[in-house]
Amino acid sequence: MSPDGIHRRSFLVGGAAALTTAVATALPAHAATTGQLRAAVLEYTDQWTKATGLAELLRRAGFTVVPLDTGRSATAQGVDLIAFGSFTNNGSQYPSYVAAQAASLRDFAAAGGVVLDLAQSDQFGATVSYLPPALGAVRTDTDFDTVLAVAADHPLVSALPVRSGKLFTGRSSNIRVSWETVGSWRSMRVLMACTTGGTNPCLLEGAHGAGRFLVTSLTVDKCFNSAGTALHSATAVQDSVTFFTALAGYVAQVRAGTAPAVPPTPMPAQPPVGPLVGHVGTTTARLWARPGLDTAVYPVWRCTVRTAAGWSTAVDVPVSAANDDTLLADVPGLQPATRYDFTIAPVQGAPGFTPLAGSFSTAPADGAAAVVTMGLGSCAPSTPNTVWTRIVNEGCDSFVLLGDTPYVDSGDLAVARTKHREFLAQPEIARMVATMPTWGTWDDHDFGGNSVNGSFAGKVNTRTAFVDYRANASFGHADDGTRLTARTPGQAVYTSFRRGPVEVFLLDPRWFSNTGPSWADPTKTTCLGQLQWDWLRAALRASTAPFKAIASGMIWDDKGNAETDDWATYQHEKDALLDFLAAERIPGCFLVSGDIHSSQALNYGPRIGYDLWQFVVSPLHGSTISGLNAANPALVSSAVQPYTFLKLVADTTVSPATLTATWINRDGKRLFEVRRTATELGHPAP
Repeated sequence: MSPDGIHRRSFLVGGAAALTTAVATALPAHAATTGQLRAAVLEYTDQWTKATGLAELLRRAGFTVVPLDTGRSATAQGVDLIAFGSFTNNGSQYPSYVAAQAASLRDFAAAGGVVLDLAQSDQFGATVSYLPPALGAVRTDTDFDTVLAVAADHPLVSALPVRSGKLFTGRSSNIRVSWETVGSWRSMRVLMACTTGGTNPCLLEGAHGAGRFLVTSLTVDKCFNSAGTALHSATAVQDSVTFFTALAGYVAQVRAGTAPAVPPTPMPAQPPVGPLVGHVGTTTARLWARPGLDTAVYPVWRCTVRTAAGWSTAVDVPVSAANDDTLLADVPGLQPATRYDFTIAPVQGAPGFTPLAGSFSTAPADGAAAVVTMGLGSCAPSTPNTVWTRIVNEGCDSFVLLGDTPYVDSGDLAVARTKHREFLAQPEIARMVATMPTWGTWDDHDFGGNSVNGSFAGKVNTRTAFVDYRANASFGHADDGTRLTARTPGQAVYTSFRRGPVEVFLLDPRWFSNTGPSWADPTKTTCLGQLQWDWLRAALRASTAPFKAIASGMIWDDKGNAETDDWATYQHEKDALLDFLAAERIPGCFLVSGDIHSSQALNYGPRIGYDLWQFVVSPLHGSTISGLNAANPALVSSAVQPYTFLKLVADTTVSPATLTATWINRDGKRLFEVRRTATELGHPAP
């Protein structure tokens, strides 16, 4: 027997790093029919605390405790409470179970059950993914040693002793009381928090049907080591027992339908992100923002677009909880080659909120004589940088993000969303994207990590975050192969757009890469995938733009190191593309890429019936790699310079039309330049 009198064999612990995996036998439905509360528990001995205790504490609180049967749905567990112990997401069973049984967990709660999710590691899943759409909670990498009562009259709080204004005092300093504290939430009530004013909540309650979800960052279950010895003082252990005893009473109230109502605690206003001007055509515009106000209070926003002459139009759009509380307004009825100003504000008004404001110019009409000045760049910083101001000052009227924009390097949805949010919130970037159309594709780091391919397990999450934070005309295709213009689940992120004399085909060389046989050579692996290839061929055939940029974040040559994420790895598909351009006699084509932290202009000669150029531009940030400025017989010019972007000027007001590509750094220095006429790029002489 351990010093506190607990029989060690009574613990529901399966070893030093084991989840409780025993299979439960057929169980009664719940307390409403049996009169005794039952709890299904999944807990884990993590590498940091090396502790457990959830099952034992629930037993002391009066529950009959069984292991969660991960082979059964939540509704088939035959319990009143499903409890996930602290850091169970460090093991394999928690992530698998909540992913496979998200719907049944919601059904379990809707029928009157309670789901308790204790502290989890944000790096293994910051978003509580199984919550119903109306609810939301996202953990952050912030820890605290202080817990304060917010809803002091709530049954989960009122029974706890308060010492010097704090809850759960006197615990071991080795196990912080709140780990990975919740940073944002939706339509949930804050019961406890780690800082005054209810900020940094550590216990939230959400109502769903007849039941409840409890999301917490508390580690109050981590009380005993594997030998059953208490890791905290007797007083601290008793505080944990008191909490779980209060939980038993609360679960009984939920089952009986007598639990308190759950008035949501409004989220404090967050700094807005955006607006971002996305795809702008000749008569339409896509405008994006993340306003930062509580979506339960301000669910609908109005985008008002005006001309200097006084014409205006307005579009009302909802903030999408499914897209990380962002909005996307599609504005129709515009005129070509016209400047517009716009504002975005809540329909019902919000005291003290300054409307988000920006401007843009629509594209010139197809075929009209025009000059378009487009910026392009890759490998961008998420820190203040004047390169973005230089892009604006150079007169660019639009910009294309070629990938590694930003560096995400994670397959976790909350991490990916945070990285995109931080990127667009940088003041210089924010000013740029609010005043010119911006499109983007991704490369390896925003797809998931250095040199990763389509086998990357987190690509669904990184695509979700990409779609949440971009306003392209389209985002790859749906599972049935149809082109996706909505921000919904699908495959890949490729898209195209035309702006006056230039049409840009933004490829996705990551999603399908190394996932199956190639359409070009079945003995080799694919890069683009069949559906993307079919789309690209049709789009190139249909294009009437004088100049056609075929853009890929991944370089169109061997990058010159041991990594395989370049088009030399998929030479069979690159050759098939170039053969197609030659056979179809499609004029005006050139290649664009980034990635390699150096910039190049390459001329491959008349590979497609006229000289084929590649424009490589990288990086927008300050880190260069001279070793990737590899020798190439096609190399015309190169520079290993930080803070570099490409200024592309297409001019059809002259005959023949001209395309001028200039590599410029943030100081305004011209690194090198390529100028070609439409005739030199395959068009008939005027």
